[in-house]
Amino acid sequence: MVGDSPPAAAFDALSVVNFPTEAALLADVEACLRAGKGFAIATLNLDHVVKMRRDPAFLRAYRAHSHVVADGNPIVWMSRLAGRPVSLVPGSELIAPVAALAARLGTPVAFLGSTEPVLELAAERLKAANPGLEVAACLAPPYGFDPDGAAADAALDQVAGSGARICLLALGAPKQERLAARGLARHPELGFLSIGAGLDFIAGHQTRAPVWVRKIAMEWLWRMLTNPRRLARRYLDCALVMPSLAGQALAARAGRK
Repeated sequence: MVGDSPPAAAFDALSVVNFPTEAALLADVEACLRAGKGFAIATLNLDHVVKMRRDPAFLRAYRAHSHVVADGNPIVWMSRLAGRPVSLVPGSELIAPVAALAARLGTPVAFLGSTEPVLELAAERLKAANPGLEVAACLAPPYGFDPDGAAADAALDQVAGSGARICLLALGAPKQERLAARGLARHPELGFLSIGAGLDFIAGHQTRAPVWVRKIAMEWLWRMLTNPRRLARRYLDCALVMPSLAGQALAARAGRK
């Protein structure tokens, strides 16, 4: 998938964003569904950039995705700095429009990840909000699920066998993106959307930052203060990657002139 690509640390992560707006993404997803084509949607943020630089397998998986949007204000800012303006498209906010699209087209969906109670409640709420939506499968893999192993293939085959055309992956990075890349290669007629904790938000098992916090681009700080032990190091790593990302953005902008 990568071939003779540059080392992960030198890879221009911003270049993988190929759909600048939610509207453009949804229009192409609808075209894929109508044509019987599969897809894999990733939502790029700074944590993913850090992981791509450290994990070649994650980078390969990301580059195998057909659709990538900017999930995180720093990615939006750096893309604009590079002369490639994009809009903010958080993965958790794609669930509702994708569910509405699936209901309108009569396209069955599947959920893979999280826990059974979360999947069941999220399915119930999404079906109530989108009359006609069919949730064909809800799969909650066990702890330690390997997205590259036999269990992953079995889960992907179960999704395909359910009749679902879209699979929402709620496994967190990098597992969900690696599984999406594997799933698209194994079942090229399926569409995959990685949404992290999105179903947990819908089910009410996790609480997202208030809207006003998101509007001032401080959701990261709200999340860190609610779970500092788990997230402090992650956000430090994200801050440390910003200077080199800005350098790549400036180089890209200069190259476009």
